[in-house]
Amino acid sequence: MEYERLDDRQVRFDLDDPAPWRRFDAVLERSLSYATGLHALRVLEGWGIPTVNTAAVAEICGDKLATTAALARAGVPQPHTVVTFARESALEAIESLGYPVVLKPVVGSWGRLVAKINDRDAAEGILEHKATLGSYQHSVFYLQEFIEKPGRDIRAFVVGPDLVTAIYRKSPHWITNTARGAEGELCPLTPELQDICRRATEAVGGGVLAVDLMEDPQRGLLVTEINHGTEFHTTQPMTGIDLADLMVGYVLDVARRAA
Repeated sequence: MEYERLDDRQVRFDLDDPAPWRRFDAVLERSLSYATGLHALRVLEGWGIPTVNTAAVAEICGDKLATTAALARAGVPQPHTVVTFARESALEAIESLGYPVVLKPVVGSWGRLVAKINDRDAAEGILEHKATLGSYQHSVFYLQEFIEKPGRDIRAFVVGPDLVTAIYRKSPHWITNTARGAEGELCPLTPELQDICRRATEAVGGGVLAVDLMEDPQRGLLVTEINHGTEFHTTQPMTGIDLADLMVGYVLDVARRAA
């Protein structure tokens, strides 16, 4: 197939002249920047150009609060989450959830700025730090219960309606991102995993997505995040599943349906 790689540092969208972009049957968005990718998708879709994933899906998946709300509406199991917008109410929420508690930015990846708060002294210090920084990102306090997972979490890859592969991400650290040094191991595609991944991806609009899950000792699988621009540098060589090829095939299907 013929393709063109677009560097988002060089792309220019003239909103009065969509003609140069009409040559594309579909566009696969793989920007490292959530904001850049989302705005590009909005422009392209506004011109009627099919995209993978859609702007609506990217907007939900790129924002943890939006993802949590979508999963809650669909009844998908997830950790207990509380959101507040002031330091005092955040401290009350932390005390209510019980220590330890996890504080996350609503937008972010690779486990950055995620904090495990073990006691009130730590809570007061972190909340004061965020309030002093003062940016939009630090004015939303997204708090989750801490899950005692078995030294691993699960990343499952979904293309369209199909769960195609999954890996365990194992680490002695409580953060189990491969970007933070976690090791991968093949995870079986059980009926339970297939069902919860299908429900989770349908809740956010579907597409090419990765679902992050934890194994709770009492409740079973819980969805913690859905990624719309997931990386697969660990998964593809480990599983032998050609995720890049499956993604391209999905993009071609989207283009054909839109033609």
